[in-house]
Amino acid sequence: MGADVAAGAGGAEAAAVIQAIKASGVVVRVEPGDFGTVLAMAEAPLVVTAPAGWRGRKFSYLTSYKGLAFYCLSGSALPLPENVEVVAAKAIWVPG
Repeated sequence: MGADVAAGAGGAEAAAVIQAIKASGVVVRVEPGDFGTVLAMAEAPLVVTAPAGWRGRKFSYLTSYKGLAFYCLSGSALPLPENVEVVAAKAIWVPG
């Protein structure tokens, strides 16, 4: 009976992960240079920034373009174009 309970718990966890991914939509992870390319294609981009990594020594960025969310993790702060509206967050969580 213990194995059945464990299997049920594992199935519930998998279902929760799938639901979280569905709720978050499609997230595309890109390199820092590619993130800049996405920003250049948008008319008035909105970027969410947050510290990341151990002790916040990295930088995470999130923006959307044509229905997709683009996420980038960088070891240094990225230069953002002047037309970018920036929202500072405590953290950015992306599935997977």
